[in-house]
Amino acid sequence: MRVIIQENYDKMCKWAADYIAAKINAHHETRPFVLGLPTGSSPIGVYRELIRKNKAGEVSFSNVITFNMDEYLGLPHEHDQSYWYFMHDNFFDHLVDMKPENINILNGMTEDPEGECARYEEKIAACGGIDLFMGGIGVDGHLAFNEPFTSLSSRTGIRALTTDTRIVNSRFFGNDPEKVPAYALSVGIGTVTDSKEVLVLISGHNKARALAQTVEGNVSHKWTCSALQMHNGAIIACDEAACGELTVDTYKYFLDIEKAERL
Repeated sequence: MRVIIQENYDKMCKWAADYIAAKINAHHETRPFVLGLPTGSSPIGVYRELIRKNKAGEVSFSNVITFNMDEYLGLPHEHDQSYWYFMHDNFFDHLVDMKPENINILNGMTEDPEGECARYEEKIAACGGIDLFMGGIGVDGHLAFNEPFTSLSSRTGIRALTTDTRIVNSRFFGNDPEKVPAYALSVGIGTVTDSKEVLVLISGHNKARALAQTVEGNVSHKWTCSALQMHNGAIIACDEAACGELTVDTYKYFLDIEKAERL
């Protein structure tokens, strides 16, 4: 595991966007580069920088296929809190060469949720697997909508949202947790860790415990983020504020090893 510690959120996002763009640019296979994407507040800065790079001609999305992590069950595309809406409003609609047919987001209005999830897994496999999956985690360490105690080998499926998650997300629904959908469709932990690389963004004091559990804690389904310890291509990009619960030696180690790799 690599842990990239940056001074603040903006620098963390800049590092992550630079890394993603470099991976896309270095992809010379005939098949498209397959990129996994999250929603939420964590990736917004990354999306802004990738948009800037795309408009400046520094990276092209013409040969990129995307798969999003999750979608609320029961929200139509046009709902301003659907993740389909979020992704188009914050990212896809601003790229100059993203092909609409290469965008994959779970259908929250499907009449066959289980079939939709199975088809999603099949399409990922048909595309050759995900090259790089970017993600964020919740304060309880959940990755996508894989809440605590979700199997670390789980696949794309229906997820019940915890009360805590609905309370946190209620800020987008008029501060009313009851308006937050109770269920979502989400890739599984196994889906994410099948990717060649996983890049997780962790920022802010409120994520400090989750970062410590991801890096230093035991591998446990109580903290689904801890599954990243078993992945050979896991990268954590974080800011200083999120490092508050790391031990001093761990913090110094990752600063030192990244400095050594830059030499």
